[in-house]
Amino acid sequence: MILQIFARSFQLPKLIKKLLLSTIIFASGINNNAIAKDMNPTVIDNRNNNNLTSNFGTKWQLVTDAIMGGLSQGQLSLNEYKGKNCLRMRGNVTTDNNGGFIQIVLPLSKNNTFNASDYSGVELEVAGNDEIYNIHFRTNELWFPWQSYRYSFKAESTWKKYRIPFKELDKYKTFNEFAQDKIKRIGLVAIGREFQADLCLADIRFYND
Repeated sequence: MILQIFARSFQLPKLIKKLLLSTIIFASGINNNAIAKDMNPTVIDNRNNNNLTSNFGTKWQLVTDAIMGGLSQGQLSLNEYKGKNCLRMRGNVTTDNNGGFIQIVLPLSKNNTFNASDYSGVELEVAGNDEIYNIHFRTNELWFPWQSYRYSFKAESTWKKYRIPFKELDKYKTFNEFAQDKIKRIGLVAIGREFQADLCLADIRFYND
């Protein structure tokens, strides 16, 4: 009986066979993509190189409040901290002369924006000097440099991972909702008070819940 059914299957019209084959391939592709996305979140930068270039091919840079007349000073360096390669931001944050921040920023696209609609948020692996820092997101819907979407975290002296859900970002001086399909850049920021900043970043990536 089984042989008869098997033999008949080869007598199906070619069009039906093609449709069945396409359905099988499509379903297989869906499963593989789901597994791949689950097992391989999009890595933004895992410090597998010896320069300031991220896994996206864009470069980290230091930005301070000097662009608006402030007096804070900082530096960005390649470093190793407690067994991990990292980017290290250090400096003195002062609110003198209407200043108050230093930050390292990374564009997520060489041309325009990055669509992060498939992800729940960003995961950081950081260490530092037990101070509070921010991560800032900017989209192409923000016009002024002080606008952003923010989340605060503590950089402890040992390496620690934080998950920053997009849905928990705080809007800062904007009425626009966070558009995760239009992200222009990410920044790690020491801001808002007088203190010595020392922040190490070993890994940053998008994640799914």
